[in-house]
Amino acid sequence: MLNILRAREAEQKREARAALEAFDRKQWRHWSNSLPRRATRVRLGSAVFKHLALERWTTARQLHTVALRNRSQVSWHTLRIGIKRFRYIVENFLPVEHKAWSNDLKHLQDLLGEVHDLDVLWAAAQSQHVFADDGSRERWHERITQERTRRIDEYRQKTVGPDSLWNLWRAALPQGTQIQEFATRRLKLWAKALDPDFSHSERVARLSLQLYDGLMRAGLFKDVLPENGKGESLRATLYAAALLHDVGKSEGDKGHHKQSQELIKKHGTPLGWNEADMRRASLVARFHAGALPLRNHKVLRDLLPEDQRAVIRLSAVLRLANAFDSAHDGRIRRIKLENVPPPPRRANGFLRKAAPLARNESLIIEAEGYSEGSSTAQAVAAERYLLESVLRRPVMVRPTAIIRQ
Repeated sequence: MLNILRAREAEQKREARAALEAFDRKQWRHWSNSLPRRATRVRLGSAVFKHLALERWTTARQLHTVALRNRSQVSWHTLRIGIKRFRYIVENFLPVEHKAWSNDLKHLQDLLGEVHDLDVLWAAAQSQHVFADDGSRERWHERITQERTRRIDEYRQKTVGPDSLWNLWRAALPQGTQIQEFATRRLKLWAKALDPDFSHSERVARLSLQLYDGLMRAGLFKDVLPENGKGESLRATLYAAALLHDVGKSEGDKGHHKQSQELIKKHGTPLGWNEADMRRASLVARFHAGALPLRNHKVLRDLLPEDQRAVIRLSAVLRLANAFDSAHDGRIRRIKLENVPPPPRRANGFLRKAAPLARNESLIIEAEGYSEGSSTAQAVAAERYLLESVLRRPVMVRPTAIIRQ
């Protein structure tokens, strides 16, 4: 076996040398300059890094459950990789937690690493026919199995039960509503690194929610009921799409709405956000500009009718909200739907329902800071068409000096 390993060592050295020669030094120099500057935007030990650690913890904890259930070689090896990734996040970005957890994390990783080494040793020994006879083979198999079992038992002792290390680590990471809150912070940080004017996107997100909430209270999105959770899900979709709608500008202005969709899809879903919401958000961001979202559009035609309707409606809201800040000057500070009551309050334990606008009645939007004849007014006039089509009623916009809550 030692002779076989010596031969393999020489082969692996040749492969390593070839890999080093192909190493992209120019890209590495670029990263060594750009990544430290980006890293300084987030403080070590911050909520963002704790959320990232929770993502790694969640993935590794799921792998732990799988490994205990099926006990295959592959599952133990995959679990080791999951723990390693969790450990590296803690080691590099959470100094307080690393000081408390580093020994245990390294020990578990080492235990599972040795289990993997024993599995590889046994597989190599069998494939190379190194055993002189069946007796020798059985003795070595028994010995390797004993060493492997001892390490797995030690791992189980430390990670199973109420006092397990998994529970200890989880207790120090984000809980409850913090998870989505910190996930949103991560989305904002990502968008801020790509969006050349993220302040504009934050204003558009705020205006989008004001418009969406007004439409819901007016009963104009009445087939999307907040009681069943759908309304809140679509609100989250709209918020994410508005925050991220201009990340594609990192690739240039031309066709940036399409690039935004692709970047959001590649970014994935942070822990605490719903995967379906993020998938819809990428489509809504896609249609904040450019061609109108039609049901037969190639990115919409395979969706269910309900999802098509949701994307088109939210796109209509986002397009108009984006038009209100088309000059990127923040002049439009707030918008409100006229004759729409404030959010319902509880009376005698029940929520009062707002009366919907009359059929075919014009929707009038009051915008604080709006000026007729301005470039913003022209953008609003062009982009209100989709919302008018969705609502099947005209949309009128007028200025107001002060909007009272």
